[in-house]
Amino acid sequence: MTTLSNKIQDALNRQINAEFYSSYLYLSMASYLQSINLPGSGSWMRMQAREEYEHAIKIIDYVEHRLGRVFLSSIDNPATEWTSVLDVFEDAFKNEQDVTKMIHDLVNLAADEKDHATNTFLQWYVNEQVEEEATADEIVQKLKMAGGESSGLLFIDSDLRKRGLE
Repeated sequence: MTTLSNKIQDALNRQINAEFYSSYLYLSMASYLQSINLPGSGSWMRMQAREEYEHAIKIIDYVEHRLGRVFLSSIDNPATEWTSVLDVFEDAFKNEQDVTKMIHDLVNLAADEKDHATNTFLQWYVNEQVEEEATADEIVQKLKMAGGESSGLLFIDSDLRKRGLE
């Protein structure tokens, strides 16, 4: 088995940090949503935070399996306040778009480095990001339709609470 190139290892370490940041951001969003009495939305964000944490661990396992080295770095402070529920989910959607760009850059780097194993490994993340963006955008669109109306927000919050119960 070949080991990771330094370029790939460094890029994967940056991705690990981005996944942990996403987890941290979604925990902050969950706390904010709980504080404004939207427990279903808060629960949805907590599950999202766990998922992002698992994404980071999966990359750590891959780097170590390829005899690479994981270097954890500081995680930036996430936002803690938003102007609305819509603002929270728009930020989540933007974060997913940023992560998607990073994954695509990693795929391109793996192709340039002719690292077929990493390229194959990353395809799961490419597909996952399609789902992540679509889900976040769907929630944003529903919140826009609700227009800030309490009954619409409560319906969406109730719907988001169902995540993980299916």
